[in-house]
Amino acid sequence: MNLPAQGIDIDLAPYAATDSRSRGRRHSEPKPAYRSEFQRDRDRIIHSAAFRRLEYKTQVFVNHEGDLFRTRLTHSIEVAQIARSIARALHLNEDLTEAIALAHDLGHTPFGHAGQDALNACMKPYGGFEHNLQSLRVVDELEERYAEFSGLNLTFEAREGILKHCSPVHARELGELGERFLTHRQPSLEAQLTDLADAIAYNSHDVDDGLRARLIDIETLNEIRLFRDQYAEVRNAYPDLNLRRTVHEVVRRMINRQVVDLVETSIQRLHAAAPADIEAVRTHAQPLIAYSDGMREQNLELKRFLRHSLYQHYRVHRMTAKAGRVITSLFEAFIDDPRLLPDEAREHSQRIEAVMGLSGRARGVADYIAGMTDRYAITEYERVYNPKELT
Repeated sequence: MNLPAQGIDIDLAPYAATDSRSRGRRHSEPKPAYRSEFQRDRDRIIHSAAFRRLEYKTQVFVNHEGDLFRTRLTHSIEVAQIARSIARALHLNEDLTEAIALAHDLGHTPFGHAGQDALNACMKPYGGFEHNLQSLRVVDELEERYAEFSGLNLTFEAREGILKHCSPVHARELGELGERFLTHRQPSLEAQLTDLADAIAYNSHDVDDGLRARLIDIETLNEIRLFRDQYAEVRNAYPDLNLRRTVHEVVRRMINRQVVDLVETSIQRLHAAAPADIEAVRTHAQPLIAYSDGMREQNLELKRFLRHSLYQHYRVHRMTAKAGRVITSLFEAFIDDPRLLPDEAREHSQRIEAVMGLSGRARGVADYIAGMTDRYAITEYERVYNPKELT
């Protein structure tokens, strides 16, 4: 039986990312057997501790509030599914796309954006905290699995896709990876589409979770065109369908409508730009993966609605306020007295402090807190502050 040579990318567009044109890994390794380089990236991400912890990290609703609400893990899997579908339609590299999607939230704190905001406020005197940079830090340094290097030693292309945003200050510290933020170059098409697949997933599924939690309702959502159009289609086709199945049908059509628009618009843009290879994609003035103008407006309308009606709902705000206090209190306790840290976290913080001083201590504390799940953060808070918890 003749097996295909490894690294050969079949049926990919000339501007797709490929093994043969990869910029490689930070640490040289032998080529993988029976896998592409990007499959290896994906597999390492799936087997990482940081990926497993996503199961108990908040998307919008704290994990223990209900078994059916999405977590960072289920969100990441949903992003990967949407992104792979788009990549296949555009003849781009599905394995790289999946790797980026599965890794994009590895650095997220417990308690969602409330946790990130609180930790960023704590870290302001020490360089700040941003979950994209933390995701990169996880795969470059913090995962400890391999004998010959720290981190996961992912390809440049996977790391590039994880780092969606970066300030000029941090970009200058990242060498080749940060260069595009200083020279206004574009990332790969796989990175571009995964960024938009992320938004499609969380906007659409937050509608589902918000309705399940009864924080938003059908009547109000019908003011939003992206929801209203799909809801009218479903009610016309299935007037006797129960509410739960109606909502599911509407949400899946919302996702499909956005994906189809994204694919068709991107095909037009790629045809017009005709990039010869991935380097031509990087030097193009604008991203080549995009919505039509009409869909972009509908998407922004939905984002504004969710921000006002769901994320700022008083019940969500109560949760985020409590979460912020937990994160802030833990940071203050650990930065003031590192002896409160478990041995491994304390040794990690001390190693960085030896090089960077107090900023290093703070970064080590932030690494520990960012790696917590929601329930572990609550447990640590009890251990540190509750006199009844003496262990």
